[in-house]
Amino acid sequence: MQSETPSNTAPTDKSLYEQLRAWVLIGFQSFGGGMATLALIQRSFVEDRGWIKMEEFTRMWGVCQLAPGINLIALAMLIGRKLGGGVGVAIALVGMLLPSVSITLIMTAIYSAIRGSAQVQAALRAVIPATIGIGLVTAIKIAIPLLRQGWKRGRGITLFSILTLCASGLALGLLRMPVIVILLAAGLLNGIAFSVLNTVDSVTETGEAAV
Repeated sequence: MQSETPSNTAPTDKSLYEQLRAWVLIGFQSFGGGMATLALIQRSFVEDRGWIKMEEFTRMWGVCQLAPGINLIALAMLIGRKLGGGVGVAIALVGMLLPSVSITLIMTAIYSAIRGSAQVQAALRAVIPATIGIGLVTAIKIAIPLLRQGWKRGRGITLFSILTLCASGLALGLLRMPVIVILLAAGLLNGIAFSVLNTVDSVTETGEAAV
């Protein structure tokens, strides 16, 4: 797993040109669906350039889960606003969407002509496991900062976060609950658990201090 610290050769300039350049590169490489593009954004702004900390990136992505529509667009807008305000938002949207939309149109035209090929169908089937692998690695990278923060606040918070992760997966996969219901329930339960566990910790520390 790559370090979150930007490399020595990574650009630290946050000028509008550098922001546009970063988004255009992402737009040209955003193959493989949402998780692959999320991995590109995380690598570009967290690992390569160090413009955003992993913890902040994770919080932004969490907020985007509650927003309707395409989450990646919401994430691009949040990052763009942080780095360049309103202009940064425009740069993020144009830089990421224009190349990817152009490539999609070209590939759609090409695919229409060769979609009956057995080789093409085999290649498309091979892309699926690769995309799943990228998604798993990205999910792990996003989860690690949350678990670290929970561990610092107490083992109870960490345990509850792990239980929430498992329960959310079961609710979606087995019970087929709506995603928005799962997210709202997870947020509400974690907020209550955090308050209760903090209160317990405070009482415990007060008691130990008195002794």
